[in-house]
Amino acid sequence: MKINATLPDRGRDLRLDLFRGIANWAIFLDHIPDNVVNWVTTRNYGFSDAADLFVFISGYTASFVYARMMIERGFIVGATRLTKRVWQLYVAHIVLFVIYIVSIGYVALRFSDPQIINEFNLAGLAGDQAIETLRQGLLLKFKPVNLDVLPLYIVLMGLFPPVLWIMLRQPNLTLLASIALWLAARQFGWNLPGYPAGTWYFNPFCWQLLFVFGSWCALGGARTSMSIINSPITLYFCIGYLILALVMTMAGKFPDFGALFPQWLYSTFNPNDKTNLAPYRFLHFVVIVIMVIRFVPKDWPGLEWKVFDPLIVCGQQSLAVFCVGVFLSFVGHFELMISSGSLFAQIFISVTGIAIMTVVAYYISWSKRQDKPLPKPAAAKSG
Repeated sequence: MKINATLPDRGRDLRLDLFRGIANWAIFLDHIPDNVVNWVTTRNYGFSDAADLFVFISGYTASFVYARMMIERGFIVGATRLTKRVWQLYVAHIVLFVIYIVSIGYVALRFSDPQIINEFNLAGLAGDQAIETLRQGLLLKFKPVNLDVLPLYIVLMGLFPPVLWIMLRQPNLTLLASIALWLAARQFGWNLPGYPAGTWYFNPFCWQLLFVFGSWCALGGARTSMSIINSPITLYFCIGYLILALVMTMAGKFPDFGALFPQWLYSTFNPNDKTNLAPYRFLHFVVIVIMVIRFVPKDWPGLEWKVFDPLIVCGQQSLAVFCVGVFLSFVGHFELMISSGSLFAQIFISVTGIAIMTVVAYYISWSKRQDKPLPKPAAAKSG
């Protein structure tokens, strides 16, 4: 079967790094409750948020990196390289998991505040089921609060090799199959079990759609849809839908404002079904992707602006920055709990956390450059 997908151009797409950096910063801010600074993130102004962006870019990047390898060197090589990446993600998750629970446990004991254990879903580690809880953590079933995105990423990447193989040959049919799985999961309640009860907060059967959609866009889907993307009708629809999303999101946040709308309209969008990726949520993200493709091309000069450098570097070192951000979100949450929680404290903790994430990203980038061999000096010309 011949290759029907259109491979992305060689070379780094700085848009991916920029928006992945934005996603990492926003996830950090969103994980700190009672923080006025997280009002700058997109979750307050529409149905989708940074998690949707993170998963979409993960699918886009996976195809961007591994599709050409799979074509040129075969399925086995591409699949093993993807598996290697899955292992790296799993190791990062386990390291973060251990540091996270140890830090929360230490803080709970140090300040004699057992409520922290319950707030972060770590009660199972304090009783007779500690060993079983840890085992379930290794199996990705047990997840403390705010540690849901990385296990989803691991599962989606682990199942991606055959999906990518099919996507390269039948991109449109693969996307349609992904949509069918999403709809079936929503209809029949499919999800993976959690521990000690419940299911995954990010339902993989549903959230795989964003991952596959990212892959489809990378492998020619966006390019072949440019006539639709650039249509004036599409632009008017996108603007109208973004306004609807803004109004309905604000209605959910402010009850007095929400009371102004008919109950059937309000209840359609509130509460926002994040676990099963509600259709209005997915459509909202598609609209954002269309607007970005239309107004932020790959060669947009603004990508070279120095003001975006910290975001781009954080996007280039996404895994490490994400892990650091999750840990710092707990630190920030705890600091606000024990402090006055003033506006100054919220701003200071938010800015400091982002600064630390950025420093980590710059250090890793610098460190990687030092690992490369120095260029050989040019040979002197003989006279």
